[in-house]
Amino acid sequence: MTSLLLDRRDRTSTGRAQRPLVLIATLGGAAAALAPLLVCVAVGVIGWFAADAGAHGAPRDGMRMGAVAWLMAHGSGITVRGVAVGAVPLGLTVICAWSIWRLGHRVGDALSGHGPDADRISDGERDLTVPLATGLFFIGYALVAVVTATLTASVETTLSVPHVILWSVAMTLAFAGPGIAIGSGRAAIWATFVPAVIRQGAATAIAILTAFLALSAVVFLVSLAFGIGEAATMMSQLHLSAGEGIVYAIANGGFLPNASLFSGSFLLGPGFAVGGNTLVSPGAVVLGPLPLFALLAALPTIGTPGAVVSSLVWLPPLVAALATMWWQRRHPALTWLEAALRGCGGGIVAGLAFAVLASVAGGAVGPGRMRFVGPFVPEVLVAAITAFGLGGLLGALVMAWYHRRSTPEES
Repeated sequence: MTSLLLDRRDRTSTGRAQRPLVLIATLGGAAAALAPLLVCVAVGVIGWFAADAGAHGAPRDGMRMGAVAWLMAHGSGITVRGVAVGAVPLGLTVICAWSIWRLGHRVGDALSGHGPDADRISDGERDLTVPLATGLFFIGYALVAVVTATLTASVETTLSVPHVILWSVAMTLAFAGPGIAIGSGRAAIWATFVPAVIRQGAATAIAILTAFLALSAVVFLVSLAFGIGEAATMMSQLHLSAGEGIVYAIANGGFLPNASLFSGSFLLGPGFAVGGNTLVSPGAVVLGPLPLFALLAALPTIGTPGAVVSSLVWLPPLVAALATMWWQRRHPALTWLEAALRGCGGGIVAGLAFAVLASVAGGAVGPGRMRFVGPFVPEVLVAAITAFGLGGLLGALVMAWYHRRSTPEES
């Protein structure tokens, strides 16, 4: 931020040359893609050797599987001999997103001296540093993705390159763009032009969404703990060696965020499907034959859940209210209207965000009925907006009342 406040003439006088924007941003995007890709390739080789000590295939097979996993984390899906698998391992996607964010922030810091300074931006001068750097970052990232997809495809398997590019665009806009804006200091300047109620509403939405995602993960882990015996039975039925068991555990771990989003959809009420004509919700559980995947051991018993499980639908609005109260206790609203707008608006935005995440949590995982796996997104959207909006509104009003009661002279 300090570097942004320096005028270009000041930089010239200090003898510090600006770094080339095109080179820094493009290489940053390529590095953000290569870092997790190389890790996936290394894990693939280790997994290939651990499975059978290298008795079958070659190291390039392990490298290829690591690259396929990286591409699937970008929505590529994979079709093997006509069978489509479209589920995205969001655990790996989270790692890729973190890499994009970190490299984007570093690119922004390196480019903080480009463009007009803070005073000139405040005066309305156009500044294209962040949009240009974000576009170049995407070019570097997409180039690595396209080359990887081209080298990975084979006669027996196909990958969707357009989906990879689309996901790369979305992840660049969602993580690289903000990272560059924050690292370059532009975000701090732009924030001054945004009304305070909008900034606080966005912060409330982040607090609600974070709290609910944490709750969903905890509920899933508790359910998995109760089904740990069934998970062990699944692994024993597969007759895995020690090395294969490690690879199997890593594969399950890649879908932990997906399972947490399934859990959140369950808590909201609509639930999710694990195959065609199935339903997993607080009101009813209808299942069919399931694959031997350890995370499925967390599924509830077939039938009508008990009162304790059914009452879990009250947790989403409660968590939204508590998260809103926690945030507004630290940042009190000045008026009742502002408090209501923060809480209700933030809850609605959090509901929209959760529905977007739920929409990418599912996908085909096999042929036949297993093509239909995932949350019921339209119903989840309505339930999330309602639960988070009402919970946020209630929490905001309660905290506004508390502040006015504790400081009557300022009300």
